[in-house]
Amino acid sequence: MNVLTDTLLRVKIDVGLLLMVVAVMASGVAVIYSKHMARSEFIAMQQLENKRDLLNEEWGRLLLEQSTWTTPARVEQQARERLQMITPANRNTVVITP
Repeated sequence: MNVLTDTLLRVKIDVGLLLMVVAVMASGVAVIYSKHMARSEFIAMQQLENKRDLLNEEWGRLLLEQSTWTTPARVEQQARERLQMITPANRNTVVITP
């Protein structure tokens, strides 16, 4: 009976050891997986930041282009060329005083 008890005790210790080894392995795999996911997300974030920077540069260029197209001189030039508008002469100008 003493041999049987020793054998059962040894099996319980081995099962406990086996469970601890499995737990350590699972923990290691989980750490590796989470590190991989963190790196993947960091790379994706950097790519999105680069894209954001490029879009901000393009936005600045578009704002500059818009301000160039809407200058008063350009508007006047287009009015003369496309709409054949002219500045009225002094004889065609009427001043109304209150």
